[in-house]
Amino acid sequence: MVRLATRPLAVWPGLALLLAAVLDPSAVALAQDPSAGDRFFTEQIEPLLRSKCFSCHSHQAGETAGSLTLDSQSGWSVGGERGPAIVVHKPEESLLIEAVRYTHDDLQMPPEEKLSEQEIKLLVRWVTEGAPDPRPAVQPEPRGDPIDWWSLQPLQRPEVPGIQSASGETLSPIDAFIEQKLGEAGLSPVPRADRRKLIRRLFFDLHGLPPTPDEVAAFVNDPDPAADANLVDRLLQSPRYGERWARHWLDTVHFADSHGCEHDVLRPNAWRYRDYVIDSFNRDTPWPRFIREQLAADHFYPEETQLIAALGFIAAGPLELSRAGTAPVTFDYLDRDDMVTQTMAAFASTTANCARCHDHKFDPITQQDYYSLQAVFAGIGKGDVDFDADPMVARQRQRWSDLLASASRNDSAVLLAPEHAAMVQAWESKQGSQSAIWQTLVPSTFLSTNHSTLTRLDDHSILASGTRPDQDTYTFTAAVDLAKLSALRLDVLSDERLPMQGPGRQDNGNLHLTEFEALVFDPQADEPTPVKFRQAVADWDQEGWTISHALDGDVKTAWGIHPKVGQSHHAVFELEHPLELKASSRIVVVLKQLHGGGHLIGRFKLYATDGDHATATVVPESVAAALKLPQDQRSPEQRTAIAAHAVAMHAQQQLDALPMPATVYAASDRYSHANKLDQPQTPKVVHVLKRGNIDRPGEVALPGAMSVIPTIPGRFELQDVNDESERRAALADWLASRDNPLSWRSVVNRVWAYHFGRGLCETPNDLGRMGGEVSHPELLDHLAVWFRDDAKGSIKQLHRAILLSQAYQRDSSSLPHDQFTEHRSRDPQNRLLWRANRRPLDAESYRDTVLQLSGRIDWTMGGPGIQQFTLTKGPQATPELDYDAFDWDAPQAARRSIYRVVWRGIADPFMESLDFPDLGLLAPKRNMSISALQALAMFNNDFVLHHSQVLAERLQSEQESLDQQVAAACKLIYQREPEADELAMLQQYATKHGLAATCRILFNSNEFVFID
Repeated sequence: MVRLATRPLAVWPGLALLLAAVLDPSAVALAQDPSAGDRFFTEQIEPLLRSKCFSCHSHQAGETAGSLTLDSQSGWSVGGERGPAIVVHKPEESLLIEAVRYTHDDLQMPPEEKLSEQEIKLLVRWVTEGAPDPRPAVQPEPRGDPIDWWSLQPLQRPEVPGIQSASGETLSPIDAFIEQKLGEAGLSPVPRADRRKLIRRLFFDLHGLPPTPDEVAAFVNDPDPAADANLVDRLLQSPRYGERWARHWLDTVHFADSHGCEHDVLRPNAWRYRDYVIDSFNRDTPWPRFIREQLAADHFYPEETQLIAALGFIAAGPLELSRAGTAPVTFDYLDRDDMVTQTMAAFASTTANCARCHDHKFDPITQQDYYSLQAVFAGIGKGDVDFDADPMVARQRQRWSDLLASASRNDSAVLLAPEHAAMVQAWESKQGSQSAIWQTLVPSTFLSTNHSTLTRLDDHSILASGTRPDQDTYTFTAAVDLAKLSALRLDVLSDERLPMQGPGRQDNGNLHLTEFEALVFDPQADEPTPVKFRQAVADWDQEGWTISHALDGDVKTAWGIHPKVGQSHHAVFELEHPLELKASSRIVVVLKQLHGGGHLIGRFKLYATDGDHATATVVPESVAAALKLPQDQRSPEQRTAIAAHAVAMHAQQQLDALPMPATVYAASDRYSHANKLDQPQTPKVVHVLKRGNIDRPGEVALPGAMSVIPTIPGRFELQDVNDESERRAALADWLASRDNPLSWRSVVNRVWAYHFGRGLCETPNDLGRMGGEVSHPELLDHLAVWFRDDAKGSIKQLHRAILLSQAYQRDSSSLPHDQFTEHRSRDPQNRLLWRANRRPLDAESYRDTVLQLSGRIDWTMGGPGIQQFTLTKGPQATPELDYDAFDWDAPQAARRSIYRVVWRGIADPFMESLDFPDLGLLAPKRNMSISALQALAMFNNDFVLHHSQVLAERLQSEQESLDQQVAAACKLIYQREPEADELAMLQQYATKHGLAATCRILFNSNEFVFID
């Protein structure tokens, strides 16, 4: 084992682990930490078993699983009718592994949906490592009186113990409760950490980044008694705070940038929810409002349209698309299950999902409660949702959209109102007189080259139906009753018989017109006359798919109209020179649609004109006829028709001038089974499923929550049961209620856990009977009431109270050895907080710190996620990602880790080795493992190698001699001056191996990797 000066393991912490791995790989985790196996079960295996309801499904699957349960250690060790479920260290001989792999038709768990490959690998690893399971063999009696369980009792402010510090000062409430427990246990707290340790701890806790040497020096030498408070306030005001704490919340709600599951494809617009969370923490959104925004911002704050991004919360989890088309009802229930699980775990620390197949076996949550929660989400799905990030733009869009809708309805009360008279008059004087008169071309023949069925409708338009080929060409022939031809016009028309109401036949309503061609036939001529066009204009062009592409002769380009589907559009093709026509002339129009993918025109109509202003605004025939009459001779219908057209043109111009809406992957009532709907859906009927079986629906579940809290109704009284957003709003109010003891205990326990490495209750997502015990119940209740009533839900005030406590500021190990050993024997896990917990840097903190110290970090905030991998097409929908091929010199390489794209099912090996969680599952807390793999990654990964070189180049540009460069490296990385023997050793190493290699050694040292 390597020592540097008097600091054990300061340079190569992975060396001993590497040797152990070579000699006995399976013994590494146990040699490193005897409790690692228990933590592995608690943090990874138990949440998986719960999230997939193994314990609940066992009853439903009685015929297949043979009464097997996995909700206790004795459940798998004794097993069911087939015997033990697990053969320790032998996954291939374990019934559990056979069941999750669906090896046999009569042994499948969970029965409704097979686990992902990643989840199966996790269970195989658990069995291989000996199936560690700290749960007792015999579980306590389930349920009981809810008032007997601490987390469900009404919140009351406990009396603060009247304890003073050694100097006679009154302790803060936090310290008073902790000192009381220490005194009862006969333990004395360790002294306060020195200022260097404290500033480093505070920076990493609040920013996930280290202080600079100058910041350390300023804090160490600051004589102000309020130096600690001033530092905490400064850190909380920095935008870096929101970036750090957003990641904690994103873990909690298992947010990622891809769907996960079998069809693991990118969600390119998910990042706006991430940016919303960052901004919310920086703004210190009060916790009750934070709940309401994420569950029902559209209901509570309809004018603040930027908050639509908050609805990304509901859609944060995985999406199983493989069942979406074949089993929509099952898909609905499974998708809602994730919404219920996430919402109740994140905000109420409750495993409500365990009541999916029967009443919860340990907590007073009924099956009716669970399906009432499902009913809350019965009117929404997940998908891309458009919104205006600027509320002022949203108001303008709403105004002009409403006016456009009035025009489409010919609502004379609106259109002929005095406030719109000037608009109509302006249009008539400027454009009405310049409008061309269009003659409908009545088709005599119309053909499809690829067997589409073309039908002529009463208005002489053509509807395509039947087989939808990949490509097609329509040929249209008509007589022309004009002496001269100056332009042709193509209308593509919406129709309820088309996907998304058209006007295209593609599933999304789009079309691609590759080429527009025309010929004029004169019976006396030997050959037709090709029509040459000067230009084309359209009322709408899809970005990159403009109408000019229909005249460019390139079959790789085309005109498209997405995203403005479901509405009619037109394009005008102006001739290069007008053509003289004869009475017997006929025109042939050829519509080539060669781009592929079924992007075909669904319904169209053709016109011709001899006018000089063909490219001006296209005017309907009824409006053109009305314009020929003096105003005092027009009928009310004609005046309405003119006003409707004028208002529609102006409103559309105003809408087109507005910025394009933003898009976020979120919950919406316009999605069902992952498909976008034409209209908002009505909430579906949700049944209580007997034993969780989709084929055994029971009574209808009414929207609601848990009925166990007597001060809050368990079922919601809704003004309109079909108002989807009102259901979500009712749940948000239930969770944010001051009388909901779960919500307030949940949030303060969660924040405490991130500062101390362990919550007052060790299971942040489960405050129920299957969760951990509470070390300081009175303190937890005090904080919950104080946070609710005094701090008004301010997370920043909660931080401040915790961080300025003596308990937080204690040293991690400054007691004499004998006393330290004695304390540790009494309280081995430091549950009573007599010292600080030494913790490793998490994956983001390590990566961001290396970026910062190298001088490369990019402080740009927000925006689309950074893909720090190369992406190629995979064999199916899921692509292939290569993290090793990424160029660390690329500009996007220097962004903070919060902004990287997290692909749910294809993890970054480097981040995964540093315990970045699997976000197919909820991740209320990170693993804190120490392994040979970590040491190898931190020593050999391209990211570390590259930035060690970058740091070396920075030091060489700032310092003249190698000795100075090595000393500067220590000061940057350790935030202290190196000791004499350390410096000598490092200088000797740098002389032999180079400065970059020395930086790499420091990046892999315990003093850098751990926070004291």
